[in-house]
Amino acid sequence: MHNWRKAMEVFYTHVGGVASAHNDARTQLEAFQNQRQSVSHLLQARGHGMEVAYRTRLMTILDVTRFLLKQGLPFYGHDESLSSSNKGNFLELIEWYIQRNDEVAKTMNENAPGNNQMKSPTVQKDLTRACAAEVTNFILNDIKDNIFSLMVDECRDISVKEHMGVILRYVNKNGCVIERFLAIVHVSDTSAISLKKAIDELFAKHKLSLSRLRGQGYDRASNMRGEYNGLKAHILKENSSARYVHCFAHQLQLVVVAVAKSNRIVSDFFQYVTMIVNITGASCKRKDKFRQLEHDKLVECLEKGDIVSVLENVYDDDTNDDNNGITASLIDNMESYEFVFVMHLMKSLLGITNELSLALQQKDQNIVLAISLIKTMTVRLQKLREEGWENLLNVVNKFCSNHMIPIPNMEENMRTRGRSRRNGQMITNFHHYRVEIFCEVLDMMVQEMNNRFSESSTEVLTCIACLDPNDSFSQFNIGKLLRLAELYPEDFSLTDCVILEDQLETYIQNVRGEFSMIEDLGSLAKKMVETGKNTVFSLVYRLIELALVLPVATASVERVFSAMKIIKIDLHNRMGDESTKPKKHENPPCYSASLSPLKS
Repeated sequence: MHNWRKAMEVFYTHVGGVASAHNDARTQLEAFQNQRQSVSHLLQARGHGMEVAYRTRLMTILDVTRFLLKQGLPFYGHDESLSSSNKGNFLELIEWYIQRNDEVAKTMNENAPGNNQMKSPTVQKDLTRACAAEVTNFILNDIKDNIFSLMVDECRDISVKEHMGVILRYVNKNGCVIERFLAIVHVSDTSAISLKKAIDELFAKHKLSLSRLRGQGYDRASNMRGEYNGLKAHILKENSSARYVHCFAHQLQLVVVAVAKSNRIVSDFFQYVTMIVNITGASCKRKDKFRQLEHDKLVECLEKGDIVSVLENVYDDDTNDDNNGITASLIDNMESYEFVFVMHLMKSLLGITNELSLALQQKDQNIVLAISLIKTMTVRLQKLREEGWENLLNVVNKFCSNHMIPIPNMEENMRTRGRSRRNGQMITNFHHYRVEIFCEVLDMMVQEMNNRFSESSTEVLTCIACLDPNDSFSQFNIGKLLRLAELYPEDFSLTDCVILEDQLETYIQNVRGEFSMIEDLGSLAKKMVETGKNTVFSLVYRLIELALVLPVATASVERVFSAMKIIKIDLHNRMGDESTKPKKHENPPCYSASLSPLKS
């Protein structure tokens, strides 16, 4: 015990007072053992705060970028200096965000490192490209290894550069027909070889296989649809299953143009209409005269085709003798029975074609329904020719009576033009209006429809029509559907064709009653997916997919170029592609998948 008491005294002496070396060392040891006060902890804590602030700042900039891209708005402003009252959409939207979100305000502007503001044009371009890449990846993941079709058109922009727009058409996992814009590619020229090379490079970039291509659709360019040297032929050499379909909407347009040019009287009518539009809208003064008319009366007059009062205003007020003479001549023509007759005839025809044109440009349109619509239009034209004469004549005569336009006696002879007049030949008014105008125009229209849409009678499309569910699958034909499978050897092996025959027998017995109310192929595909019959009748569904991916119209590509023409104005006439180098001290413009520019 005596020795222990001595040891304790020595120990207390060693510990000493509060400020002793021992207590100081002990305090530092305890502080070192406390991780919250360690250097590593302090560095880690500060780094975590910086990481949170950076993430908040990045998400804010990304939200702004995505909003501007979705709305198709320009990023830059003309004056982005600190004193500017409008720094452009990008910077102004960030300021709006900061003012309404305290968490964002703590990480932006003066609260952010000077070298990490994330507002520079470089960051904007990087985020825009990242968004475009994400959209593209989504499209490619949606397609996966499914079959698809290619739609292409070319356009020259404001900077006189040729570009090729590319749209992919496919059927997604829900059975819906999807058309997606993939890219606009700069091409040195629009020769078939250049276009094919550009497509090969694009497919390689996105890992798309040309062997999965089952359709190709183009518009008007002869070098793109030529039988031997065109893009169509180049692709068919590598993949015979890539069926070509000429844009239905464009063919319909060619029908109307051909009729308008072939008949002299109709051609004259459209020339007069063009002159009328040019005269009434040639100056601000005339436009003001047009606007001064009472609104309700104006609408009524336009609906009736009555624009003579506007021309009379031009004639009375115009001091230009040349215009007076032209205006007087136009008024004389407009107040003639022939002009009124052709106007009402073309109004009926263009009304029929407009309905078809709008239907053909729908994104979910399919080849079976398109063919059906073409047939319906042809029937309507034929019915108009056989039964519509009396009704048209009554409408025209009523219009002329209301506007005090002389109505000719159809049984009397009329003055003829040209060689027939010199030879003393005479024809009746009835023959002129009934035969030379009414019947000739309608016959020409039907003939052009048959010529332009002759592709609709090819073997592939005839077989595809057998899948049509309309009228309780009335066109269903197993023999033709087996032939359709043979035309696609890449999709149906010999074993598949043997199995398909039995599957078609079971399929039609199973769905004819259950799906009797379905009227089009697109709805049939969706219904099969919803009910799981796409897996039960997998080979039949494969035939339906082949039919749905065939392109009907290239309207989607044209919409892309319409957007590009809005964006690529004179002040912003270069796309940010590799072939264009920016001028010194100038940032190159950048486009996202939605064609949104960074600078306007």
